[in-house]
Amino acid sequence: MTFHQVEHPLLVIPGPIEVSDDVLFANASPSQSHMSKSFTETFGNTIRMFRQVLVTERGQPIITAGSGTLGWDMIASNLTEPGDDVLVLNSGYFGQSFSDCLEAYGAKVTHLKAPIGQFPSREQLAEALKLKKYKMVTVTHVDTSTGVLSNPQMVSEVVRQVSPDTLVIVDGVCSVGSEEIRMDEWSLDVVMCASQKGLGVPPGLCLVCVSERAIHLVETRKTKISAYFASWLNWLPVMRGYEQGKPVYFATPPIQLICALYTSLKAITSRPIEERWSKHKEASLDFKQFVTNELGLKQVPNDPSVAANSMTAIYFPDGVSAPDVIPKLFEHGIIVAGGLHKEIKDKYFRIGHMGITAIDTTRHELEKVKDTLRNIFTAIGHAAKTTD
Repeated sequence: MTFHQVEHPLLVIPGPIEVSDDVLFANASPSQSHMSKSFTETFGNTIRMFRQVLVTERGQPIITAGSGTLGWDMIASNLTEPGDDVLVLNSGYFGQSFSDCLEAYGAKVTHLKAPIGQFPSREQLAEALKLKKYKMVTVTHVDTSTGVLSNPQMVSEVVRQVSPDTLVIVDGVCSVGSEEIRMDEWSLDVVMCASQKGLGVPPGLCLVCVSERAIHLVETRKTKISAYFASWLNWLPVMRGYEQGKPVYFATPPIQLICALYTSLKAITSRPIEERWSKHKEASLDFKQFVTNELGLKQVPNDPSVAANSMTAIYFPDGVSAPDVIPKLFEHGIIVAGGLHKEIKDKYFRIGHMGITAIDTTRHELEKVKDTLRNIFTAIGHAAKTTD
């Protein structure tokens, strides 16, 4: 059967993103038992393929119904106990929100906060780690509110040098599947994400991958985990069972979404993951050069080295605001996102370029966005730059 999704506005926000026909069709798969042989094979292979995306052999995936926010709850409830000190590297809205979640479980949070458009430096991190013993350090790989790309590899290197017992936690919601992540090589303890961004699947799945060290900490903690659905002690036997071909029940998995994830991961892992990272980087560079060189607009990240490959955050020019641009894009069948960071909320907008929008150039989606932006800014009197 050949399936094509209905015509719809082009969704280029920083998630959810456009999904392929194959993935959407898999999401409409017939009902089946979550204990059946066919689903057990699907789920087991999905777990194995997720490891490939994160370049890990030792990490333990935990894939459940939920959103990226559930990943925060899992990390906070499983890895912290009341009174534990946590250092949050804050590069925008989502660093702050992760902090709020950690505090809800009794953690004592210290922020290492960067100015808008920046990420804390190696030296700042090392100094912070020398001042206090932290249970863990959290880093938002791509903060969707600013488009700032952090450096988990650098963070882990500094932590291992200064405070080797401290866990390194990566919020990869807007990076997994589109940005380089090497979980084992970088000695990351947890990487969490959700289905609706770089993995190219409809919303509804929370995906976490946990190191052996972090699992040992959970299994030997002094106090009882203050969650039930989010407890990794409940989920670990389930994930291990499905991977071994022996389904274990705790809570009914979202079967159709896992079938969709399986289909997406099968496509992703059919080629070296480095190719996918490279294609996202190429698409991002091309789009950002258009924004800077042709439109003459400034981006929120203050340097290309800290600009995400999965999205672009763009300041409006003087005298232009969201109502001048975003509704006009929608009139041309393009949906983008407004500002999110409270300090600059009305000064910028955000465009996502992940998954098939970035890597399948035959769809011409980013070219459509560029053409439309070019016409809109010309129409409102913002003269585009000409290149030599």
